[in-house]
Amino acid sequence: MLPSPFAFEKPTTITEAIAAVGEEGDGMFYSGGTELLLAMKMRVIHTERLVDIKALPGLDLIALNDANEIEVGARCTHKNIAANALIRQHVPALSSLCANVANVRVRSVGTVGGNLCFGEPHADPPTMLAALNARLMLQGPKGTRAVCADDFIRGELETVREPDELLTKIVFPRPTGPVTYRRFKHGERPSVNVAMAWSVDADSTIKAARVRVGAIGPRPQPLKAVEDVLLGCALADVRSAIEVVLDAALGELDVNQDRHGGADYKRHLAGVLLMRNVEEAVSRRDNLP
Repeated sequence: MLPSPFAFEKPTTITEAIAAVGEEGDGMFYSGGTELLLAMKMRVIHTERLVDIKALPGLDLIALNDANEIEVGARCTHKNIAANALIRQHVPALSSLCANVANVRVRSVGTVGGNLCFGEPHADPPTMLAALNARLMLQGPKGTRAVCADDFIRGELETVREPDELLTKIVFPRPTGPVTYRRFKHGERPSVNVAMAWSVDADSTIKAARVRVGAIGPRPQPLKAVEDVLLGCALADVRSAIEVVLDAALGELDVNQDRHGGADYKRHLAGVLLMRNVEEAVSRRDNLP
């Protein structure tokens, strides 16, 4: 049972929703509720007001903007993202990720915005969105600001979002090369995941690369040494180039030891998942997403 009493409000505009939450953060935004309601039932979270944002227009749209970027509304469910034609065309790895998040109920009602704002370290979307160089758009009483996906999660169950800021949408460049994702999970949550996004020149050399490892610490982490060695690397030499720096790169990761495994075990898994990402990316000879 949910604790009581608390107020329940259903604003019809974003401005009304932000005002309803309140400057002191006495209220909380509510949409899918798959994480929030569970935390409330467990008495981990208490709020004076739930502010239902399901009726707010525009938060469930997926589209290409004028800058050729993909915009995903924060209220989009995992199921809707997985089935969306634009996502399936340009970022099939994101479609596949969302099609396999948690369980059917979570995919049907849980939202990508809620997943991000809860800051759960053992989650799928944050790692992929960091690899895609996404920007998270926050709207509050003082206006709108953009936060890089790399910087959004501050720590375990903690983000940079202020209590009276609403995450409205996620924006990222339309990929021009392969995007891949691999995870190892216990139950419904990943214990280690790796996402990678490349851009490849006409001469089959890599001109940009982003590699993120998630679920092993409070937030997704870059494999900087791997990214550096990939720049200018010919596709035929990728595997051997990564092998030279991989152990050192994995050793720099901040790893939590928990019921999902020890630090050495998780670093090993991250290396295995990375190389599986590499195999998939290199096999795409057309270098399209």
